[in-house]
Amino acid sequence: MRKGFVFTSYSAPEQSPFDRLFEIFKELITHTSGDFDEAIDWLRVLDKEYELTTAEYTIDDFIEDLRKKNYIKDKTGEEGSGGTDITSKMERAIRQHALEQIFGNLKKSGLGNHRTKHSGTGDEQTGDYRQFNFGDGLEKISMTESLRNAQINNGMSEFQLHERDLVVEESFYKAQMSTVLMIDISHSMILYGEDRITPAKKVAMALAELIKTRYPKDTLDILVFGDDAWAIEAKELPYLQVGPYHTNTVAGLELAMDLLRRKRNTNKQIFMITDGKPSCVIEPDGSYYMNSNGLDKYIVDKCYTTAQQARKLHIPITTFMIAQDPYLQQFIQQFTAANQGKAFYTGIQGLGQMIFEDYQTNRIKRIRG
Repeated sequence: MRKGFVFTSYSAPEQSPFDRLFEIFKELITHTSGDFDEAIDWLRVLDKEYELTTAEYTIDDFIEDLRKKNYIKDKTGEEGSGGTDITSKMERAIRQHALEQIFGNLKKSGLGNHRTKHSGTGDEQTGDYRQFNFGDGLEKISMTESLRNAQINNGMSEFQLHERDLVVEESFYKAQMSTVLMIDISHSMILYGEDRITPAKKVAMALAELIKTRYPKDTLDILVFGDDAWAIEAKELPYLQVGPYHTNTVAGLELAMDLLRRKRNTNKQIFMITDGKPSCVIEPDGSYYMNSNGLDKYIVDKCYTTAQQARKLHIPITTFMIAQDPYLQQFIQQFTAANQGKAFYTGIQGLGQMIFEDYQTNRIKRIRG
């Protein structure tokens, strides 16, 4: 009887009409900052060009299914009458979509919490054993291995279990990390015909969903900074837009440090996504000092001072610099040296993967005993 392999043509898994349109819709609703009507308008344009629907299942059928599945709802109030909003279920779907899109190659072995390099009385099993020591919890004792030792050491005729027979399974401490993600929403994030804010908020949504589902002991705070800085929740990210703002990097960093001071975790870090130079600071009297022409020494020096303050608090800053201008990169180099942090000079492509990899690396390296 012959044995061998039979090769057939690859056929993509079947998708329902709704699922096929839903994948496209999640991308569009992110680009339109949660504007349902605009996203549907774009979907209709794409449908005309690529024939996404059929006579049996139209865009109107898709909208009706979105409503039945509780992804959209009618706007409430007089001003909102006649319109449509996305629901919290849709917001969650967008975050999950961002996670799959950006961090889709995560290995299953990374589930749960990341391990440190320190072994001892931790809470993640390693598969190795050691002698029982005073102070080890009873739940750590490996009964199978301990009974085996008792039989070897004391014989089979009369069962005896002594302290010297007890072994415990080695374990790692699970690291906990508190992260603040800063997103620049100054006007330059949409200048020069390049949409930089959408990739930034998609990364934020993916990171938020990653931490929530895989590292539940970690914390993530998200803030945006323009002329001022303020914290936002993950559910607000789909609606995030840039404004007619300057770039107040100092205000963002000060708020990030304030948020991290409240965390009990030993390991803390700041991720900053920006594409422009700092061009604004708030004076002690509450007024704004702004200068968009070049790098203002007064503003830049305040950035360096704030970076040094974060360093004293053992808070490393990792800057993801979207802009490629040499003089801006030189500023970031000096800023990074003041904090002893890290900087990545990148376009919008690959931003998510770099942030994930750095997040994973920092969770290991920032452990302090």
